[in-house]
Amino acid sequence: MTEGSALIRGLEGVVAAQTELCDLDGANGRLAYRGYDIDELARQATFEEVAYVLWHGDLPKPGQLDQFTVGLIAARELPRDVVQAFRLTPRTTDPMRVLQATVAMLGMHDPDATDNSKPANLRKAARLMSQMATAICAHHRVRGGLEPVAPAADLGHAANFLHMLTGQRPAAAAVKAFDASLTLYAEHEMNASTFTTRVITSTQSDMHSAVAGGVGAIKGPLHGGAGEAVMRTLFEIGEVDNVDKFADEALATKRRLMGFGHRVYKAGDPRAAILLGLAEAACRESGQFKWFQMAVKLHKRIGDAKGLIPNVDFYSAPLFYSLGIPVDLFTPVIAAGRITGWTANIIEQHEDNRLIRPRGEYVGPKRRPYLPLGSR
Repeated sequence: MTEGSALIRGLEGVVAAQTELCDLDGANGRLAYRGYDIDELARQATFEEVAYVLWHGDLPKPGQLDQFTVGLIAARELPRDVVQAFRLTPRTTDPMRVLQATVAMLGMHDPDATDNSKPANLRKAARLMSQMATAICAHHRVRGGLEPVAPAADLGHAANFLHMLTGQRPAAAAVKAFDASLTLYAEHEMNASTFTTRVITSTQSDMHSAVAGGVGAIKGPLHGGAGEAVMRTLFEIGEVDNVDKFADEALATKRRLMGFGHRVYKAGDPRAAILLGLAEAACRESGQFKWFQMAVKLHKRIGDAKGLIPNVDFYSAPLFYSLGIPVDLFTPVIAAGRITGWTANIIEQHEDNRLIRPRGEYVGPKRRPYLPLGSR
């Protein structure tokens, strides 16, 4: 390490890049994409519009959105050998591991795979957004012994995802809540997976390689896996009437509960508050409302006792489960939203690139001589 530099564990608070994509005000609990407040985007925009904003800078005009949507729909189909690979994959394989391998395979088929120009990266970003959704659903169907459901050209991105996953046309409340959740997960500044994609991109590697790295990073339970942990906690509680007893025991034993607090947000995660309202109608409609009720009650009990505020994963868990999304697909679904932010950051990194190469502070043994084998 150079003289005068200081160790900052986890790079907490370190500014690693300038960005025009995400304005995250942790002190005041505010979030915006390219200047558009997250509350307005989640409640009023579609996920397609959010992707356009992240990649192009402004909300699309009607004609631009139509053309953009047509391109996304055209890119939904997967290469045949990718689906065949799903059939050859052990059924017990973690879906995130499959997704990471799938992104790499898609890079083998992409005609722009090694072209890092902005036009090529925009084309690849659109393909990845559409193909990742299809891949997640196709693999889930195949591992369950079912045939993949073909994409529906008359459905938007969120509705088509739920259709391909379950084989049924989703209700309006479900589509709205799921579409909003994808928007809420779309971009979140220099989180671990996004920073990973930036590091890989800084070496002048390609988009598919960087995204595969991002999938590997978000796979970790300290990043993308919090929603799974929240749902398993709700399973453990079982019923709404059991929440108080569970909370009392958790507080008494100082048990760590996932889904509460955030490294950056000090005034609460604005995404959680937005999803709370949107998830209620979808959970009621699904017939799985008790999971939402349990989450709300647990939030109040833990919040009143410890002052802890839930993050977005706390309410995405009961929402996803009520929509028929299995627990081990929660993180792949988050990746299906975050692909827009990852690719936007990759494009931005290429525009003003410098190899990301931090230093390490050596704390091992002092310099010592090599001893021949017979003298050790």
